Amino acid sequence: MTEKDDYAIILDYLPYGYPMGGKPMPIAQAIGEKSFALLELIPRRGVVLTQNEKVYIGPDKRDKIHYIGGKLSFEKITESAKIQLQEFIGEKVKEREEEIVNFFNNAQAINMRLHQIELLPGFGHKHTQEILKAREEKAFASFEDIRKRVNNVPDPKRAVEKRIYEELSQKQRFNLFVK
Repeated sequence: MTEKDDYAIILDYLPYGYPMGGKPMPIAQAIGEKSFALLELIPRRGVVLTQNEKVYIGPDKRDKIHYIGGKLSFEKITESAKIQLQEFIGEKVKEREEEIVNFFNNAQAINMRLHQIELLPGFGHKHTQEILKAREEKAFASFEDIRKRVNNVPDPKRAVEKRIYEELSQKQRFNLFVK
């Protein structure tokens, strides 16, 4: 069972709903703070939301959100929401650096031919082998530590940001970061 988010970040607010869709009612496009799930939120009557606003969506009484309309497909999010999404991902990767560096320290082989690290954009078999060798000597402490200890490695922070965006925008066989 996946852990549900208590908070979401507003990516875009459509006070009159979707331009070509059904009845005109306010809709917020948001992303779950922990799970990175794209969500459609219906605000309470009279509530105006702003981009990047953090709203409570947990099981207790919600002050701004009437209900969660459901999961949102990437194809349905606005261009403005896509820009906010990239900023959100960048902030979250920076915020969760320790957790993501632990991914590099603990990533495993998926099968005989593919390793989790190889799913990151720019990380091939050679980089993966160098990372595995370096982490045997000592666990990585930061993104900077990975870059210093592994020759010619792509920027790990940017690679993780790209991977999260890919997991949200395209169906992936294996998700590393989006639940």
